[in-house]
Amino acid sequence: MTDPVEVDARGLRCPLPVIRLAARARDLPPGATLLLLADDPAVRSDVPAWARMRGHAMGAVVERDGHLALTVTLA
Repeated sequence: MTDPVEVDARGLRCPLPVIRLAARARDLPPGATLLLLADDPAVRSDVPAWARMRGHAMGAVVERDGHLALTVTLA
């Protein structure tokens, strides 16, 4: 298992965090894990919706130090 690929979208507002996440996901193989860091509360619903539409698996959604950390494993 490899470390998650971090996508730092702190300071960005909807829809930019999901756009950054999707752009990074295009370059990764199935099974790769992405870690999105974001402070826009909309990612709580936007990222799971994006993952569901693409067939990816949502992992943890954790609050840490004023931002959210969301993990997604690519299908």
